[in-house]
Amino acid sequence: MIAYEKLPLDNEVKAVLEGLEIEYVFQPIFYKDCVRIYAYEALMRPKKMTVGQLIDEFARDEKLHILEVATFFGATQAYIERGYQEYLCINSFPSESFTENEAEAFDTYFGNQKGKRIIEILEYPKVSLREWVRKSEMVQNKHWKVSLDDFGMGENNMNAVYLYTPDIVKLDRSLICGIDNDARKQENVRTYLESFHERGMQVLAEGVETREECDFLRSLGVDLFQGYYLAMPA
Repeated sequence: MIAYEKLPLDNEVKAVLEGLEIEYVFQPIFYKDCVRIYAYEALMRPKKMTVGQLIDEFARDEKLHILEVATFFGATQAYIERGYQEYLCINSFPSESFTENEAEAFDTYFGNQKGKRIIEILEYPKVSLREWVRKSEMVQNKHWKVSLDDFGMGENNMNAVYLYTPDIVKLDRSLICGIDNDARKQENVRTYLESFHERGMQVLAEGVETREECDFLRSLGVDLFQGYYLAMPA
C-alpha cells in the first residue's frame, strides 16, 4: 500500500488518500511480437470499494483533482518500487491538471522519471477545450505520451481523436472480442488502423484473451497488445 504521508502532497490530500488504502497492480503492454514489454499500465485497487465506486464518489464531491494527483504520485511511487524500466501508463482525467506547486513537487520527487510516462485519457464527457489545452501543455512540457482509452465506446470516438491527438489509440475490448470470426469487426478495425497509422498514431488492442484474437490482430498490423491471454495484472 502506498504511504502517502511520505509524498510531497497537501496535508488534506494525504489525509483523504490514507483513508482509502489504495494499492496498485500493473498489467504489461506488449510490442507486436507479444514477447517484449513496451509499458506497464498502473491499475488502482482501493480496498474499501471498487474503482468505479471511488470515481463516482469523488466526482459527486467534486474532488476528481485529488484522485488525479493520487494516481500520478501513487502509481509512480509503486512503479519505482517494482524496479520497472519500461513506460508507465497512468489513467487520467482529461479535465484535471497539476497545479504549479503539484507539478514542482512531482518533478522534485520523481525527477529521474521524466519522459517515461503515457497518460491514458479515460472516457469523460465533461472536458472543455480550455481544460484540455491546459492539460496538453503540461503533458508536452514533460515529454509524456498520450493514449486514448476505450476507443469505440461512448465519448472516446473520432471526435476525441481529433481533440486529444493521441500518440496511441487503445481499441476497446468490444472491438477485439471474437474478431477472428467476425467480419464486421475485422473491417472496422482495418479502417481504424489505416486512419490512425496515416496520422502517425500507434494502435493498441486491449482485452486480448485468446491466441486466435492475438494472431489475427498481429496479421492486421496492430502495434501493441494487452490482455489476459498475454499477462494478468499483478
